[in-house]
Amino acid sequence: MAIKAAVGVSRDLDAVAAIDDAAEQVREGLDGARPDFCLLFVGAPHLEHGDAAVAVAQDALRPRALIGCGAGGVVGGRREIEDGLGAVLWALSAPDGTFDVRHLETEPLEGAIALGGLPEEPGEYGDAMIVLADPHTFSADALLEHLNEVRPGMPVLGGLASASAPGSASLFIDGLVVDEGAVVCCMSGVPVIPCVSQGAAPVGPEMTVTAAEGNVIAELASKPALERLRDAIEALDARERQLAAEGLLLGVVIDENKPEYERGDFLVRPIVGADPDTGTITVAERVRVGQTVRLHVRDGASAALDLSDALSLQTQALGAGGAAGALLFTCNGRGRHMFTVPDHDATAVSDALGAPTGGFFCAGEIGPVGGRNFLHSFTATMAVFPRE
Repeated sequence: MAIKAAVGVSRDLDAVAAIDDAAEQVREGLDGARPDFCLLFVGAPHLEHGDAAVAVAQDALRPRALIGCGAGGVVGGRREIEDGLGAVLWALSAPDGTFDVRHLETEPLEGAIALGGLPEEPGEYGDAMIVLADPHTFSADALLEHLNEVRPGMPVLGGLASASAPGSASLFIDGLVVDEGAVVCCMSGVPVIPCVSQGAAPVGPEMTVTAAEGNVIAELASKPALERLRDAIEALDARERQLAAEGLLLGVVIDENKPEYERGDFLVRPIVGADPDTGTITVAERVRVGQTVRLHVRDGASAALDLSDALSLQTQALGAGGAAGALLFTCNGRGRHMFTVPDHDATAVSDALGAPTGGFFCAGEIGPVGGRNFLHSFTATMAVFPRE
């Protein structure tokens, strides 16, 4: 059966009125059908009325499953509301799908982190997972490490709640508000195509890691890493060198089973340190000998091009059927901060997919690169739902 999505967005000052307005738009978009899965995103000014907001969403739409979170900014259709005073409801009608929502918690143990709330059997995790997490009380990295191990290849998409309200960020699950942990939806029987745009452009040559330990690279292509890095920077053109001076990034190939690597094949991480005495560099990611790396730079123009390229690949993957809807998790460092114009990511996604889009500005974005799931920054990750 065909999949259908709808989105509602409101800037009403009253939380209840805003959710009621958004719900009415969703009902119209679904032609009155009961949604199987809903996501609710509300700005910080509405969080003190979180119980009422989620109650209105539940009563108005009667979704079979609902999760959501507080957001520093929301995305609905072609609009990005970055000032926090906004509410978005996104709904999916997928009668053949199964949607299992859960509240997760993490607890530090000696030398490890325990995860609570997940299904007992990995086979019950579904075919894809949406994760909304409170960054103050939940380790998204621990969850992703676990999922990469027990459910390799399963796409995980979502983001960290970003609302700046007193106490911790609010999370919604069905008719409840919780203030810690994460809320997730394990989805089965509904196709999901992940899309990740890291907003960076590769520059300079590809280099092989020939000596490394942890996140410290000692050698690149059999020369001290810092020396090889300086050589690569000197060979860049003037604009690339300027961008490198503002913040140098390193892309690490995760899936090396390709004849050549393109923009989306690299996991982009900042270079966080360099030691002139030893010639080593430190990256915000573990690396190993034999991996291929390449310098990356980031600005508004490169981020726009990267998103355009990622969406182009997405439309090819969708084929003639197209998209029923999309969820967009974009970094709170993007928006006007990066592009100087309003509604950049929302407009790009809507133009490319022509489908109802909902989401929020995150304090960290979750999505796969090279078949493994990671927590990103300055990234836009998308869960795209084909019509059929």
